[in-house]
Amino acid sequence: MKRLTLSDYQALAEFRHQIRKFLHFSEQAVQAAGLERGQYQLMLTIKGMPAGVRPRIRELANRMQIQHHSAVELVNRLEGGGYVHRERAQHDRREVLLALTQKGERVLEELALHHHEELQNAAPALVLALRKVMRSESDRVRKVRNATRPRNERRSTSRKDSYAQVVF
Repeated sequence: MKRLTLSDYQALAEFRHQIRKFLHFSEQAVQAAGLERGQYQLMLTIKGMPAGVRPRIRELANRMQIQHHSAVELVNRLEGGGYVHRERAQHDRREVLLALTQKGERVLEELALHHHEELQNAAPALVLALRKVMRSESDRVRKVRNATRPRNERRSTSRKDSYAQVVF
């Protein structure tokens, strides 16, 4: 069974801290725009849908990792606020597609720009924290592999070597 070291816990905690700092920023920005976190995420999901994927509630719920009925409620509130609208597909009138309104596009663009700028500022700390998590895992794997090799084939497990071997 794999056991974590104190440095593993510290690396995970720092990574979670950096993620939480960004999420706190996001929550504040979204709230200042008069939206809820899920509403912004749904609008971003509509706008950022991969090519070939139709913006239906099922796909949105799946991409957001929420229940279908939760996505329906978010869409209802956004539609009531004038941010999105439902439209019937041309080839199959039973299919309901979602689209941003001009208001939704405008609000999303402003929020996404703020989020993009914040990520640019937060990136160095986020990447460093992720590297520490990955480094501790890489060190653990290397030690296990090294322990199973014959003594004359073992590699150094010094900190200097472990940093050089981690490539991102």
